[in-house]
Amino acid sequence: MSKKFVTVFGSSLPKPGDKEYEVAYQLGKKFAENKLNVCTGGFLGIMDAVSKGANENGAEAVGVTLDIYNVTPSKFLTREIKCHTLFERLGNLLEIGAAYVVLQGGTGTLVELSLVWEYMNKKMIADKPFACHSKMWKEIVDIMEVQIKKEGRKNGLIKCFDDINELANYIITSLA
Repeated sequence: MSKKFVTVFGSSLPKPGDKEYEVAYQLGKKFAENKLNVCTGGFLGIMDAVSKGANENGAEAVGVTLDIYNVTPSKFLTREIKCHTLFERLGNLLEIGAAYVVLQGGTGTLVELSLVWEYMNKKMIADKPFACHSKMWKEIVDIMEVQIKKEGRKNGLIKCFDDINELANYIITSLA
């Protein structure tokens, strides 16, 4: 198995059987089948689904958890990294990823998307494959790209996909 990790961000709310959960599971599975490991925030919902898909198919599933939450981590993690602060957690999620994927989520996921984007935009980390899946993220990215262009910064750091398989293939081929 490769030592490369794809950090996947997304909501803690989807449950098994929900569309978002199943999409995340399939993504974790596809990454594992292509010798990629996953890293998530380590809890429920999309984080659990991605970890399950990866773990059940032979990949590592690292969860970067925050100890202020009174929540049990995903049972599909192969390793847990416990953090004491949100900033420590975000730093680990950023550092571990050779690529980043943003699935459906709320304000926490928006913070994660923004952090990765800002670090790449300001050259605080190297450009890495970075993809979003959902109409909502595409709309946010499109709005921000206008401002980024106006500022004279690099556009196109985030690729948006409607099709999860196209997203997966983009990440897989980019890391090959």
